Amino acid sequence: MDIPATTNIPEYAVSDLNQAIKRTIEGAFGRVRVKGEITELKRHTSGHVYLALKDETAKIEAVIWKGTVRGLATQPENGAEVVATGRLTTYADRSKYQLIIDKLEYAGAGALLARIEALRQRLIGEGLFDAGRKRALPRLPLVVGVVTSVSGAVIQDIRTTILRRFPRHILIWPVTVQGAGSAEQIARAIAGFSAISAGGPVPRPDVVIVARGGGSLEDLMAFNEEVVVRAAAASTIPLISAVGHETDTTLIDFASDRRAPTPTAAAELAVPARADLLADLAQTGARLQATARRVLNDARMVLLRVERRLPDVPGRIEQARLRLDDYGERLPRGAGALIARRRERLVALRVPHPREAIIARRSRLLSLTAQGNGGMAQTLATKRDARALARFGAAPLLAKLRERRTALEGFSARLESASYQAVLARGFVLVRDADGAPLTRAAAVKPAQRVSLIFGDGEVGAVTEGARPRRSKPDVDQGALL
Repeated sequence: MDIPATTNIPEYAVSDLNQAIKRTIEGAFGRVRVKGEITELKRHTSGHVYLALKDETAKIEAVIWKGTVRGLATQPENGAEVVATGRLTTYADRSKYQLIIDKLEYAGAGALLARIEALRQRLIGEGLFDAGRKRALPRLPLVVGVVTSVSGAVIQDIRTTILRRFPRHILIWPVTVQGAGSAEQIARAIAGFSAISAGGPVPRPDVVIVARGGGSLEDLMAFNEEVVVRAAAASTIPLISAVGHETDTTLIDFASDRRAPTPTAAAELAVPARADLLADLAQTGARLQATARRVLNDARMVLLRVERRLPDVPGRIEQARLRLDDYGERLPRGAGALIARRRERLVALRVPHPREAIIARRSRLLSLTAQGNGGMAQTLATKRDARALARFGAAPLLAKLRERRTALEGFSARLESASYQAVLARGFVLVRDADGAPLTRAAAVKPAQRVSLIFGDGEVGAVTEGARPRRSKPDVDQGALL
């Protein structure tokens, strides 16, 4: 029988040891802040979130209970570098320890900016920030919607600015602008304004301002959340973002239609200055009046020029009236004279009686009959002469023709010798005036008179110089021209 060895090491049951370890860990560390990168993220159907935090050399498991998840300002994502605040505890069933997280925040500005930049690039790829999506703000809105916190100074700045510039109806949708659930509230407010129907009991805004005061990057994270950016891009009402100070930039600024550096500047963008509008209206009115006066003066000058070119209508009417009276006096006389002339023409015209026409036609017919009978008798006589000529011999007829031809040639020679063309051929000239009358005396010729000189071979035009006295010469018998 073996007797157990005697030792001073205490003996623990498994459960007792686990409880002792749990008390030691929880008592030694209490609440801790652990910095690391989220990995192995898993959301259980129960609502709990299981994950692990790691760095370059180690890893620790963690859990976020369902009730804590809803209140987290920063939702866990794989790859995000965070600082988790919670308490250490053990899980006895698996002999391991884990971190129970009750607060989660990003580890420094660098991690936040990297996350924001990654979301910005993704939304740019979807086209949510395109310039073509931007809409113009209304010139003079009737209702201005404001999404902001009612407890801060932002809403007072917006109210004061709108009342100072141009009093308008302001419709406020109060939200929390930072912390857990703020992004969802802002997104619901933007969508709620868009869902208001025109003409309903609640006035629909013409422009919406989303605003909050300045703060750290973590304070403004609600306006960098994807749900808010998508709500701003989907708004059916022109939207102005005014988040933080002038140097602060959030993703809602890229999705909104206009970005204002401050809430006060957003109110100035939403409504115009009434004094400026009145000044512009007065200036426009003065320009319109000046233009109207210039147009009227130009029209008046045109009318004056046209009036100068217009004829003297009363004078022309008076002249026309005088001509009408003159025509009225001359018309009876002219009509009587016309009728008299026409009567004379009718009297001169004599329409023959049909009996006279019949007698004339009968006389014409008798004349034609007599001519026909004479022609017939001549034809018969010609035929008889032809028969007699046929009986007569050809020789005596030819001799008679030669005799007559010889006589004719003699007469022709005598006639040719007596013609004036033969005289012209011997060197004489026949002088005629412009009418073709012969000029036989020098006294009949006038100075600078155009004459025609007819030679034996042609005609030449000439202009005379006037008659010259004839020198006395002894009488020489020149002979007769003809």
